[in-house]
Amino acid sequence: MGRATDHEVVSIYRHSDEQLELLLCKAPECVLMWGTKDHWPVGVVHSYVWREGKFWITFAAHRHRAAAIRRDPRVSVTVSGRTSDDPDCPLGAVTAKGRAEFVAAREDKLAFYRALAHKVSPLDQQGEDDFFALLDSPLREVIKVSPEKWISFDAEKSARDRAGLLSESEKSPLQSADAHRLARERERRGEVE
Repeated sequence: MGRATDHEVVSIYRHSDEQLELLLCKAPECVLMWGTKDHWPVGVVHSYVWREGKFWITFAAHRHRAAAIRRDPRVSVTVSGRTSDDPDCPLGAVTAKGRAEFVAAREDKLAFYRALAHKVSPLDQQGEDDFFALLDSPLREVIKVSPEKWISFDAEKSARDRAGLLSESEKSPLQSADAHRLARERERRGEVE
């Protein structure tokens, strides 16, 4: 036990920068997570746009998340490739820990609404226009989340490795959870080689 090929070791399967960008652009939804006043973690599924290296997300101003994020802008965003019906969308998932900033400029909001409406209805101009009109409301908040740390799992790399088809050069360096914490947990359980 303790080898990098053990099924508990997954940090070696991170997305490449190109795969990460593709996943973030092609996945239709994300889960936005924040902490409540009483320290409970909460997450809600949102449509989003990945633009300028940030997640752009919207919700109504009266939602609890608006007050919670104003109180503490530290949030996480998770995206899964499994939610996409695009065959080019990479499999696996990524979570970004980051900070949310409320967008105030109307022109930025309008540009985001149009981009989101197009993402939701790319082949239906009337559907896009209807969704844009729905979004353009004075009670709507827009945040952009700037990632500070990534947690990535490329499911395709994992499957290829299990089949013996992934080269060592395609693997990512071990992260601390697999490089150190896994050995300590095995030792704690008496599973030392």
